[in-house]
Amino acid sequence: MRWRIDLRYDGTGFHGWARQDGLRTVQGDFESALRTVLRAEQAPTVTCAGRTDTGVHARGQVAHVDLDTTMTARELLRRLNGVLPQDVSVTAVAEAPDGFDARFSALFRRYVYRICDDPVGWDPLRRQEVLRVGRALDTDRMNAASQALLGEHDFAAFCRKREGASTVRALRDFSWVRVAPGRLEGTVIADAFCHSMVRALVGSIVPVGDGRREVDWPASVLTARVRDSAVAVLPAHGLTLEEVRYPADDQVAARAVETRQVRGEVHRRG
Repeated sequence: MRWRIDLRYDGTGFHGWARQDGLRTVQGDFESALRTVLRAEQAPTVTCAGRTDTGVHARGQVAHVDLDTTMTARELLRRLNGVLPQDVSVTAVAEAPDGFDARFSALFRRYVYRICDDPVGWDPLRRQEVLRVGRALDTDRMNAASQALLGEHDFAAFCRKREGASTVRALRDFSWVRVAPGRLEGTVIADAFCHSMVRALVGSIVPVGDGRREVDWPASVLTARVRDSAVAVLPAHGLTLEEVRYPADDQVAARAVETRQVRGEVHRRG
């Protein structure tokens, strides 16, 4: 049976989601917990919606796993949380609808990057999830620059290129709001993201906000389609995967097929 598992984690102590030999990762810890709960000889493979980078947090991660077990969803959730470390928590377990794929059935992923730009607004208790910067930021300028990046583009200028992987993505939303004095949140929504893409996008907008760059600079970087050393990839701790959205249960299988086809076509186009 395929299960959908919703989870959250503090990424501070992890080298990202993906399993790596000799390094602590979310996937590694989670699969180890499943092995313990199931008393299995081998850990089952877990597939997630978004493979977060080293140090990135998640409040709305989604994964799927195929298990041969008589446990109920409630029992599986309780037992997993009983053995997982305190920086990982399962929030929901359910039997997945037919054809569900945590990665390919997703409609979009929503990330939020949190920044403090005023010492008065700095909360030391949130230092592991908020980036502190030394200059005041202008959200109007940041929003103007961000809006120019929306749509389907080749985001090679903001991605770490991987062999055989496309850098074409559809950016649906990129917007900034001041949530409290000295505190900003940047929301970034896309069908999917390349490695380090969100932190590079934000890294191109912050210098616009503090006046070091013109509003049209991020768009010019995008058009160049090559990595620009002037674009800083901001620290991971300010970034959180907040949500993964899926279609209705009777449409998840078709969505997974569609996504695989689109990704294949994009890859062939280069």
